[in-house]
Amino acid sequence: MPSLIEPVVPPGRMSGIPQPVLTEPPGGSSTARGALLLRPWRDADAPALARAYQDPAIRRWHARSMNEDEARDWIRQRAERWSAEAGADWAVSSDGTLAGRIGLRTVDLTEGLAEVAYWTLPAARGHGLAGRALGRLTRWCTDELQLHRLELLHAIENTASCRVAEKSGYRYEGTLRQSVPHADGFHDMHLHARLATDPT
Repeated sequence: MPSLIEPVVPPGRMSGIPQPVLTEPPGGSSTARGALLLRPWRDADAPALARAYQDPAIRRWHARSMNEDEARDWIRQRAERWSAEAGADWAVSSDGTLAGRIGLRTVDLTEGLAEVAYWTLPAARGHGLAGRALGRLTRWCTDELQLHRLELLHAIENTASCRVAEKSGYRYEGTLRQSVPHADGFHDMHLHARLATDPT
């Protein structure tokens, strides 16, 4: 049956363009560690991606492991998800080497909604990289893709992710009880969200 509401974002806005490379604008937060770069994943990233998933913190909060063959499959699936307008992922760099990952786990253009997820490698932690990447992706999602609402979930024990969310303007909206399974069982999750209409 026909919907009485027009899609918030028209179909084809993602799939109709190549996935963009995102950089900080002139005068942004570039530091001595390098300018921020968010780029699509490429096959050459597979070894570094597989190594990333050996990190205990990444494995704990993202509940997966990955060898190089699986990493190549994962990278290939990122392009498919972009074409299907189902999700998007970027490799994060600030000095020319892989430092993290940020992406949209889910995208619903009809509702104007997406869920953000990210991780950083140990060497990149504590330098504000996750917050910079989240800020840049948020601006692209609201200004270019024109999504209305971005959600961010993290286990309540993951206090570092909570700080990133709050510093990036993602307001805490509540706790989802035992909503996501991890290796050690179900975890309560904090729900944060940012609206396109929220002050920057």
